[in-house]
Amino acid sequence: MQENRNSSCGLSFDGRGSVCIDTKRVLDCCRDRDCFEDTRVYLSEEGEAIINNATGVRLKCAKLVWAYVGVDPIVFNRGFYRVTVRYYVKVEGEGCVCIGRSQCFEGIAVLEKEVVLYGGEGSLVSFSSTAEDNFCNVCNQDNMTVDAPTAVVETVEPIILGHKISDCSCPCSCNECGCEIPEVVCGCLNGELVTSSEGARLYVSFGIFSVIRIIRPAQLLVQATDYSVPDKECTPATSDENPCALFRTMAFPVNQFRTPGAPIRENGGGKGGGCGCGK
Repeated sequence: MQENRNSSCGLSFDGRGSVCIDTKRVLDCCRDRDCFEDTRVYLSEEGEAIINNATGVRLKCAKLVWAYVGVDPIVFNRGFYRVTVRYYVKVEGEGCVCIGRSQCFEGIAVLEKEVVLYGGEGSLVSFSSTAEDNFCNVCNQDNMTVDAPTAVVETVEPIILGHKISDCSCPCSCNECGCEIPEVVCGCLNGELVTSSEGARLYVSFGIFSVIRIIRPAQLLVQATDYSVPDKECTPATSDENPCALFRTMAFPVNQFRTPGAPIRENGGGKGGGCGCGK
């Protein structure tokens, strides 16, 4: 059995050599800055009552609570996939209901975008061993994966660019109704979400920076070294030590006081510590 081992993979006796790893390979990626203008924000019952009676509305923050990412192949362009990203943003604001008094409200906005990225071609179906995959459980499908790419979306918190209140008595259109908002997202609000209101409506413009990439499983041969034991000893986290003595052991954060973009002067062996006072 020893001669059947692949001699090109595996560490040598000195802890160095080539190692085969199973990882994810990025096939295509893109970055984008999206501006979603006048997006409907669906409020809770309490929020509906606040904006209908408020003399002024101010938005405090927007937080991304969940996102749906879907990957669909493009039929007439093999190897390319349509990536659909649907953001669910929680909006917090406050309305002035009377002089010197404000009430807070919450709502959910749905933002959607699509991009086309190259994801390669593949027709493999892979199986992996799991604790449930045994002889008596032959119908288990949890260990089976289809050779399809995976889309990954990285983003920062949305930026509120502006908002407006619109008085409309017409029912919402099909693409505006919030009937597709998952229950897990609705549970983030303090109250039941209202999607069929005919009163005042809140519209917000958002800005989102994002990076989207498509990845596939890959096996790579890399150079590696054996794990080494660190030389640094662990410092016990005790509260008995004098806080001032602990503070004196911290390095002074010089870089935090340096002007951004200012050139760093080098001390050419002169006096003055490189501050320009070498004489």
